[in-house]
Amino acid sequence: MVIYLDYAATTPMSEKSLHVYNEVARNFYGNTSSLHDIGSTAKVLLEESRKTFASFINGDSKGVYFTSGGSESNYLAIHSLLKGNRKKGKHIISTRLEHSSVGNTLEDLKDHGYEVTYIPVNSEGKVDIAHLQEAIRPDTVLATIHHGNSEIGTIQNLTEIGKILREHHILFHSDCVQTFGKVKIDVKEANLDSISVSSHKIYGPKGVGACYINPECSWKPLIQNTTHENGFRPGTVNVPGIAAFIAAAEEIIPTMEHDAKRYHDLRKKLIEGIQDEAWQVTEIGPMGNRLEHIIGLTVFGMEGQYLMLECNRYGVAISTGSACSVGMQKPSKTLLAIGKSNEEAKQFVRLSLGKLTTDAEIEETIAIFKKIFRNYFKV
Repeated sequence: MVIYLDYAATTPMSEKSLHVYNEVARNFYGNTSSLHDIGSTAKVLLEESRKTFASFINGDSKGVYFTSGGSESNYLAIHSLLKGNRKKGKHIISTRLEHSSVGNTLEDLKDHGYEVTYIPVNSEGKVDIAHLQEAIRPDTVLATIHHGNSEIGTIQNLTEIGKILREHHILFHSDCVQTFGKVKIDVKEANLDSISVSSHKIYGPKGVGACYINPECSWKPLIQNTTHENGFRPGTVNVPGIAAFIAAAEEIIPTMEHDAKRYHDLRKKLIEGIQDEAWQVTEIGPMGNRLEHIIGLTVFGMEGQYLMLECNRYGVAISTGSACSVGMQKPSKTLLAIGKSNEEAKQFVRLSLGKLTTDAEIEETIAIFKKIFRNYFKV
């Protein structure tokens, strides 16, 4: 039996999402830019999908742009907003906890004259509001701060952050890939100018996502003369993937509160089950206001990569952090940012729960963890 506990990296497609994908691919195969009836039929479905997505985030359907996923959404949102607001300045505010698609984009922008201030976070990974206010300058044009941390599950208070940024007329982008379908997102309440989400985190297909940009914001296409998605991105629109993404969202959003409660109970069972005087397991992250399905752990004296490989040998899939970090384990950037040492950061592993996770799987995982610990610590 294989036990999958890496849902924060990706999820299997739901049966409904698979069914919708197949049906739309078979019956709505027209290019939405074509003027004939087959293209127009696909266009109608695309626009309905746009309206439905907007309703999930309390946004305007005119601001919804479908993309290939969260990474592209982050890249395009940041570049398009900056390109449309060049006169406002070249200073950006962010954190060291952002997804690599944001972090790499910001590093690249430094080569084009932009200056980035990375504000610190506290021991739970939450943005320090006082430091945020101190970082604001007359030439600050954009702040990009993620909603939910992919390694320890910390949820940022976007409403509090957005209020401050709006008072200073600073554009606000948030990577919401880990939180969409898990917790409520209200772009108006949080004064969000743009967000990014991804389909494959919520049991939809890979290679599909969405970017929302407030229609009242000024933005310019990254590539001139692009026609698809109102000029936001080039390429024929993936209608079957988008429809399957929306189908997955329609399934998961009504069950968010129920799922969070179930994940809370499962994680409590897991944490209590693996504790023992013979070894030191520490749960990393906030005790409240968190993504309940993401469980960050360190085991004193054991490298995370060793534990991950041993779990894999016993048929349990976990990770050492972000799925976008490849190769030999590096110290978790999240743990370093919250004040942990290099050694502690290398001891980090992440387990993430999903809709298919059962009590029996957690019980088996506890038994496997204990077996690995006993063999390693010779107890």
